[in-house]
Amino acid sequence: MLQEKSTDLALLLLRLVFGSLMIANHGWGKLMKFFSDEPLQFADPLGVGVPASLGLATFAEILCSLLIMVGLFTRLAAIPLIVTMLVAAFLVNLPGGLAKMEMTLLYLAVFVALALTGPGWYSLDARWKRVQSLP
Repeated sequence: MLQEKSTDLALLLLRLVFGSLMIANHGWGKLMKFFSDEPLQFADPLGVGVPASLGLATFAEILCSLLIMVGLFTRLAAIPLIVTMLVAAFLVNLPGGLAKMEMTLLYLAVFVALALTGPGWYSLDARWKRVQSLP
């Protein structure tokens, strides 16, 4: 029982730390590019256009990170973040070597782990399940 609770607390910690860091250090800056007077500049590794690439990355890094932080639709919310980190690591940062890829690989590992484990007890997903199981 104690191990389950410590695992749930660890999952909460991962969700809160990595979700908030993703928003603050990556997503917020991308979101602000849409409100800037400067022309959009962003990598387009998939060839869908700069606005679409920036929009997809911003969606993942802001909205999906918020969902992960509160533990709502956690496994689904992790998918766009996983895809974004794969693109960033292996299409954008690969030429810079492992040092350039390190952060994206760390985020990738955490989001894959959360997709596999789910959010844990301290989440809206778990709360929803508890409410649904009431008689």
